[in-house]
Amino acid sequence: MQYFEKIDNEKIKCLLCRHHCILKNTQTGICGVNKNENGKLVNLVYGHPSALNIDPVEKKPLFHFLPGSSVLSFGTVGCNFKCPFCQNWRISQNHIVDTSVFVSPEKMVDLAVEYKCKSIAYTYNEPSVFYPYARDVGILAKEKGIKNIFVTDGFESVYEIEDMASWVDACNVDLKSFNKEYYKKVLKGDLDFVLDTIKRLHDKGIWQEITTLIVPGDNDSEAELTQIAEFIAGVGVEIPWHISRFHPDYKDTDKIPTPMETMIKAYEIGKKAGLKYVYLGNVTTPVITFCPKCGEELIVRSIYRIEKNILKIDENGKAHCPKCGEIIQGVWK
Repeated sequence: MQYFEKIDNEKIKCLLCRHHCILKNTQTGICGVNKNENGKLVNLVYGHPSALNIDPVEKKPLFHFLPGSSVLSFGTVGCNFKCPFCQNWRISQNHIVDTSVFVSPEKMVDLAVEYKCKSIAYTYNEPSVFYPYARDVGILAKEKGIKNIFVTDGFESVYEIEDMASWVDACNVDLKSFNKEYYKKVLKGDLDFVLDTIKRLHDKGIWQEITTLIVPGDNDSEAELTQIAEFIAGVGVEIPWHISRFHPDYKDTDKIPTPMETMIKAYEIGKKAGLKYVYLGNVTTPVITFCPKCGEELIVRSIYRIEKNILKIDENGKAHCPKCGEIIQGVWK
């Protein structure tokens, strides 16, 4: 797969995200980690993870994807957004690559096997900026029966999304706002492109869950939360919506944590919009998957730990409520 187009003898267009940076020789894109070197795109972070951990899959967050399983999570430096509230800003907004650390795709998959991880997550920073590395890891992982997860800001190029369908099993997409100006001026992205990505991932059949960090004063109005919930429901009422509680970080240390009443309001808005599965994140209370038909408690989570799971999984991998038989959408085996 080629990740760039030649414009002329000096310039190339990067195809890794929707910025489509036009790069002169020796120039690096907005992400800070993809560079034009003599007419070719070089991914400067290839093989150089900046963070590597074993996580519960619920931490991604994915609640309808292999619940209770472990995931090998890694990321690099660099990002195509400039979110002022980023909790991983020390790596996402950093462009200095530590080349002394090298983990080949083969070694990354070996680590996943060694630690009995059922999936690998490309996370911590935006994975589209290290897509050449992620893809090589992911294809090897699939050969070993290991699934692949993208935790993303939704700014992948259409070219990249088309390719993702061949090896990515699940995504958690951040839908950070429904305000075009906020996306453009504050986040340095484009809302319309993110919405398009969500639709395309759904059309490709990649399991998808969506997260919205509720930032007080930025995206917490009832009108905006309603727009977000209604958009998700319009794509698919089965898509889980994770409403995440903001805590001050990076450039947004002057803001207060999201009040619980705002979180509850957002939950109610999601349910009113018709979403089957709405979850509160960054809270200490148990988070429960209810049967959307009969209300039965199916999965109970306490700080990323599964306390209860009574889903019935059939031979085809479909999950059912044991009380009423309702199908619960997700990836369960």
